This record gives sequence, structure tokens and C-alpha cells, in this order.
Amino acid sequence: MPLTMNQKLLHFLHCILPGLLVMALPYAGLAQATNKPKPTPAKGDYPIQPVPFTAVKVTDQFWAPRIRRNHDVTIPIALQQCYSTGRVDNFLVAGHLKQGTKFCTEYPFDDTDIYKIIEGASYSIQTFPDKKLEARVDSLITYVAAAQEPDGYLYTARTIDPAHPHPWSGLKRWEKESDLSHELYNSGHLFEAAAAHYLATGKKTLLNVATKNADLLVKDFGPGKLHYSPGHQIVEMGLVKLYRVTGKKDYLDLAKFLLDVRGKGTEYSQDHKPVTQQTTAVGHAVRATYMYSGMADVAAITGDKAYVNAIDKIWHDVVDSKYYLTGGIGAEGGHEGFGDDYNLPNMSAYNETCAAIGEIYWNQRLFLLHGDAKFYDILERTLYNGMLSGVSLSGDRFFYPNPLESRGQHTRAAWFGCACCPSNVCRFIPSMPGYVYAQRGNRLYANLFVNSTATVSLDGKAVTVIQETRYPWDGDVAFTLNPAKTGAFDLAIRVPGWAQNQPVPGDLYRFASQQESPVVLTINGKKATYKLENGYAILNQTWKKGDVVRLSLPMDVRRVVANEKIKADQHKVALERGPIVYCTEWPDSPDGHVLDMILPDTAQLTASYKSGKLGGVEEITANVQKVRRDANNQLAFSPAQLTAIPYYAWANRGNGEMSVWLATQPTAARVTPAPTIASTSKLSASTPSKTLMALNDRETPKNSNDHDNIYYHWWPKKDTTQWVQYTFAKPTTVASSKVYWFDDSPWGGCRIPAGWKLLYQTPAGEWKPVVNKTPYAVTKDQFDTVTFEPVETSALRMEIQLPKEASAGIIEWSVSNK
Repeated sequence: MPLTMNQKLLHFLHCILPGLLVMALPYAGLAQATNKPKPTPAKGDYPIQPVPFTAVKVTDQFWAPRIRRNHDVTIPIALQQCYSTGRVDNFLVAGHLKQGTKFCTEYPFDDTDIYKIIEGASYSIQTFPDKKLEARVDSLITYVAAAQEPDGYLYTARTIDPAHPHPWSGLKRWEKESDLSHELYNSGHLFEAAAAHYLATGKKTLLNVATKNADLLVKDFGPGKLHYSPGHQIVEMGLVKLYRVTGKKDYLDLAKFLLDVRGKGTEYSQDHKPVTQQTTAVGHAVRATYMYSGMADVAAITGDKAYVNAIDKIWHDVVDSKYYLTGGIGAEGGHEGFGDDYNLPNMSAYNETCAAIGEIYWNQRLFLLHGDAKFYDILERTLYNGMLSGVSLSGDRFFYPNPLESRGQHTRAAWFGCACCPSNVCRFIPSMPGYVYAQRGNRLYANLFVNSTATVSLDGKAVTVIQETRYPWDGDVAFTLNPAKTGAFDLAIRVPGWAQNQPVPGDLYRFASQQESPVVLTINGKKATYKLENGYAILNQTWKKGDVVRLSLPMDVRRVVANEKIKADQHKVALERGPIVYCTEWPDSPDGHVLDMILPDTAQLTASYKSGKLGGVEEITANVQKVRRDANNQLAFSPAQLTAIPYYAWANRGNGEMSVWLATQPTAARVTPAPTIASTSKLSASTPSKTLMALNDRETPKNSNDHDNIYYHWWPKKDTTQWVQYTFAKPTTVASSKVYWFDDSPWGGCRIPAGWKLLYQTPAGEWKPVVNKTPYAVTKDQFDTVTFEPVETSALRMEIQLPKEASAGIIEWSVSNK
């Protein structure tokens, strides 16, 4: 008699994984902290080691609630989404625990969302012991193990139907790895999750799956074997983590091989040159930062100086010419990656949340190699701004791109088809306390300022450090040192670049004026004597229990000016206070507009804490001017108040205008145009979209691929008839119309349409074509204008015939009575 699906599942659990009791597991491993495993020490490694997050208890009002919310909200909803969207089903079907013959989701890398959530949950349950969550993780691991093929291969997009795998996957294993298959990308996230889970719980259930898969990679890849380079990097980082956990050198050797084999592909995946010959950041930003992090890991253990030389040069390229003030990287949306030097547009800035997380990984590793505070200056900026903006204050909505300007087209989403960002947030947030401290011998580095208690071992001697601060809202930080025994050691406190009149290393951004407020350090109330070394104040003395070091950082509101080579930011300033970058947002302006504000150089900037706003924020206010065009098309000015909020907190009150960079003169502002027939009409379309507002925003684009303007499109629809419509407040006479088409060739999917025509609505509600006097031209990079016999109507509709092989879109559509 055939087994039912439930019987198969029980048979699998009791026969193949004996001893694992899903959903009824007694809470073991976490409570017995002394029995938890530790990584196998590598023969060589980073000269500086981070103090693990498990040794740092965060108790502040900024990070502690976010870490808790990630546990209570973000991880559970991500798990729910993985069940409801078919990601879990992929493993069940591949493991024959559920009937099915087809891959259940859209992308071959959807498996990684499960792995990242397991990783994040493994971190989180060490801070918040949670039997239920641990049991849910154990269930997921049984499904993952079931989906693994006998030789260790684990890739549900092929295993479910080997004869008809995912279109990106190729008919043979690995053959499309350098392109789209993501087989090794999946493995990399599996390895990272397995290491985290083993170190958190002591259980080898997922580690055994990971090492079996890694052993297959060692068998298939290497000198004299397959020479495919990973199309999406992270397997290199994952292999190093497995090496640290198991001590198996084959994993380290394979990580280095997969880096060294690069140089036969494209810039998109950093495969255009051998890694040691790369000096500039190109291609997909997430792939890049994961690769640079993997290079740092391998270099730290092997001593490969060529790797370090390459990533140092690439770091300067990013920070000197491709880095946003908010800490975001990867300006271009088409390939989710780096653009040309100084090409840093604001509204179309991509700045993927995953890229910000990758930027943090990379900069921490560079610090561990070099011990220079400049890497933490970048890390801190990215952490508080470009990364944190990726998740809502409620923990349940997300940004994939993080632009620096919006006209209302950007909204947070509960999930994405490509859900790499939410699951990356799940695994990053609980690990954040691990970035606060680091150590080398008898030196303790204080890198981030967070109210917390940490216990560290300096040359085998225990020291407890109590950090008290309201940072990032207040610059006063107190470190109470409690060594187990009186003794000498170094306390190295980072003095942020922003506190020394340098917002970022290099000259990409600068403060508009130099401040004179000093950085003050005291020991037990007396001014401290210290030397400044690589951005750190080094305090060396014999410390006793109860010694207190106080750091006072200036928290003035600062205007920031961009390098003149960044065209998008000319005649503009941004506002900073401490590590926080600010923006203006529509709810704080009575008319909902903030892009029309002009901030005079002489305006006084005032900061004040608002406990009931956006979870508690320091806001900035100033008297400004707003500019618009009157009925005679002349500029008209009116006084207004600017209210700026932290950039990370935007888009938590609905969608509308937002801007980080504020105009200092009318030419740099978005002057509100005078009303037109189109702008006062109601918009509708065959395909509703939040960007429909683009049609009547009265903006003149630079060209048909102007991403600094909003555009409306029908992608991925092709070869169909679509429409957009203006419904007037009252019957109106119209006699001409002009349209500017969106065309993102050669890489995008939209082209100018095959044709178009206008129809007007009769009093009876019928649609009739206008009698045009001029032909319907279809051209690129300019307005197409048509004149017709005047008609009085309550609505005008444009019908568009999409091309056979492409979609189409519109940047602007206006109508006139002349």
C-alpha cells in the first residue's frame, strides 16, 4: 500500500534523521552555553578579531528595540512568506515530502531565502532563547536535508525536474554557473547558515548537509577539474566559514580557487579580469562586495598580499567616486550596480539594501586587516543610513532600492518576488552587536557607540565594559571598565571622521564650514592624554575596576556639500547630525511638497528630540522659502518651515515627496509649475501604477531614458493596445496634445510605441477619435505633438499600440486648448 505524504514525512524524520523531533524538541544547546562549539582556530587569520555579538548585550533605545523587533516581527513574517510563496514547497517537492513536479517559485536562488532566515534565526535565538523558533528552524532543516541528492548536490530548481530544470540552470550541473544558474550562490548561503546554526546550537543537522555539499564542490571544481567562476559570489565567504568551523583546508583552497579562476567573463559579475588585477568597482554591487569580502577572508588566512592590494584600491575607487552620502552603493538600476565615476543621481539611485549590507561586511574586514578607523567611518554611515532605511520602523515592510529623492513613486513592500533584501535584513540585524568592539592582543577597540555591556578577554584576562550613551542622538559616551584584575591594556576609541570635520574619507563630500567644537576625552573626570593613531584615541594605562572614560563628540547640525563633479548635487546641501543623514519628507510640509524648498546659507538650523515621532528622533527645523511659477510663468516665493527627519525613517508615513539634497537657489529646486489642464485632471490607465503621476507632473525630460524623471510603463506587456486617460473636472475644450515617450534601450524592455491615437468622450459616454490636423509622429528624445479639430469633452484618452517585441512607456503627456 503506497505511503501518504504525511507517512513519507514521518518515515523520513524517524528513519533518515533519527533522534530529531520536529516541533516537540526540548530546548537544548542554547541553555548549555559552555557546551556550545567554537570555530576551529585558523593557522592564520585577521590580526584584529571582532568581539562576537553574543558577548555584547545591547540595552539602548535605538538598536535594542530593532533587534527585538527583528526577532518578533521580521523573522516570523519572512518565514510566513517563504511558506506562502512556495519557497518551502520547493524543498518539500524536491525531497519527495510533497507531491509535485514543478519548481514552485520564480528564481533559482529562492532557496537562499530559507538559508538566510535560518542564519538570522540562529543568531537571534542566542539573544532571545525561543523554543518555538528553534523548532521551526529544525523543521526547515529536515526539509533541506530531504531535498539534498545522494552525492551532496542541493539545488531544488534542478532536483525537482532534472529533465526540465529552471530556464536559467542549464541541462547539466554547473554549466551555467558563471551566468545565471546561481548553484554556487545557493551553496554559499547554505554554508553561512550551517556555520551559524552549528555555533548557535551545537547541532550538526545543517552542518552535515553543508559539508556534504561542500565536499561535492571540492570533488567537481579545482585544478584539472571544472573551472567555472561563480556568477554570484558568496560561496567564497561561505567556504571560509566552513573551514573555520571544520578545519578542513580543502574548503579554504576551493574558496581561493574560485576567486583565482575569474577573468574570462564580464564586468557585471566582476569576471572581466583576474581578481588581483581589478582596481575599480564595476558591475553588480552585491556580487562585488561579497567577492571583496571573500578576498579579504582568504587573504587574512593565507597572507595573500595581492588580494589585499586589489581590494584596497577598489575601496578607494568606491569611496572617492561611487559612494552616496547615505552610505549606499550601486547607483544604476539596470544592472543593480556601479556606474561611472561621480554619476550619483538621486531619484534613480538604486542603492540596493543587500549592497549596503555587503558594504558593511567588506569594510569590517578591511578594518580587521588594517586597524584604520576610516573603514568604520564608512561602515557606520552605511549602517545608520543606507542599510537601516531598507526596513520599516515596524519591521514588516522593506525597500529593495534606497533612493535619495522621491516624488511619491517609492513605497515600501511587504515582500518581493526577488526577496534577497528582506531575508538579508533578517540575518544582519541580530548580528549588529558584533560590530561594536574588536580586539588585538591587549588592545580593545571601541568602534561603535551603543548603550551596552560587553565581556571580553584581553590576553586571557577578563574585562567587562559598560557603555552608557544616547547615541546617535547624543555625543556623550561613558565607558566603565571593570577588569577582573587590575592591569594594563590599551583602550582604542574611534574618533569619527565626521567629528573631525571630514564626513567621509577623501573629497567626495565635505562640510560647508569647519566647526570648532572639540572632541573631549576624560579619565575619571580628568582630561585624558592620548595619541591619535589611525583615527583612534589610544589610552594606555593600568586600569582598575570602576575606571570611567568619557568621550564627548560634537553633535552640531552640519551642512554637507558634494564634490563639484557630482552634477546631481550642485547648488544643493545635505544635512547631518552625528552619524545621521537627514531628509525632508512630505508629511512635514503643509502642502505635501518639499522639492520646491530653498534652504538659504544663512538659515539657522535647530535640532530637537521628538520622542513621539517615528519611534523617537532628533528632527531639524529651519526657515526656508518655497518657489513656484505663477499664472504668468514668473517665479513666486513664499516663506515656509523646513522639517528634516533621519533618512532611515522616511516612507513610514505613506508615499510622497522626499529629498536628501536641498536646493540653495531656485535653479536647483523643483519649481512647482503653474496649473495646466493635465495637472488638474484625474488620471487613469489600462494598467494602474503608482508612477501614473509621471504623466502630468509638468517635467520636461532630458531624453527618453531620463531616469531622473518619473515614467509610467506597461512592461512586461508587449504587442497589445493600452491606454491612459485624463478626466477633466468639467467639460473642457482641447485642441492639441504632446507626449514624450519612455525608451530605455538598449538594455531595458521599453521602446517607443508602434503607434498612438487620441479619443475624446462624448456627452453620451462614447469614445470617438479626434480629427487630427497633423500626423501622429512616434519619435525618441523629444515631444511628439499632434493638433486636431477643437473638441469640448469631459475626458481625453490616448490609445497606444505596444511594439511586437517590446513594451512602452510615457514620461510626460500634456494637453492644450490651442
